[in-house]
Amino acid sequence: MDTVLTHLTTVLTSKFEVPVGKITLNTSLADLELDSLAAVELYVTLQEHWDVPLDDSEATPDRTVGEISQTITTLLPQHQQSAPGNKAN
Repeated sequence: MDTVLTHLTTVLTSKFEVPVGKITLNTSLADLELDSLAAVELYVTLQEHWDVPLDDSEATPDRTVGEISQTITTLLPQHQQSAPGNKAN
């Protein structure tokens, strides 16, 4: 889902000051210089925005942008019937 990837990219660039050019589907959080604490903070931010249950134990620096995006995309149909965007995060 492009909306998920777009929001994930926005969070990485605005909240974690990651240059947009470094973000690809295969880029790990470690490659983006996010440590374990930042990975958990990213997960909490995404969980609040999308209102999906993300497992904090999976919030590790070795996770890729693509894996995180896919996880959220997989959870969305189960928890949201309408398009996201009603939350201001």
